[in-house]
Amino acid sequence: MTIAAYIIAALTEIAGCFAFWHVVRSGGSPLWLLPGVSSLIVFAGALTFVDAAAAGRAFAAYGGIYILASLAWMWGVEGVRPDRWDAGGTALCLVGAAIIVFGPRG
Repeated sequence: MTIAAYIIAALTEIAGCFAFWHVVRSGGSPLWLLPGVSSLIVFAGALTFVDAAAAGRAFAAYGGIYILASLAWMWGVEGVRPDRWDAGGTALCLVGAAIIVFGPRG
């Protein structure tokens, strides 16, 4: 359930933020903000399904997933291929997220 929640959160957060980006930076219609805000609401709700004892830990671990999904969006939607620095930085962040999620707690 946690992985599914993170994937849904990442897709809806990126879609919602992209809607705002499109309006402000690309001159898109303000009507883009309606699905954008709806996506951000789904994003916030999805994170509540993460199985974690503390919200902050769930949000911190989500950061690695968000970075990976953002670069996939950049490549798939915007047509900009990630470079080696993007890949290396993403790998580093995923290792950090794994430490947060799987680190021993006493």
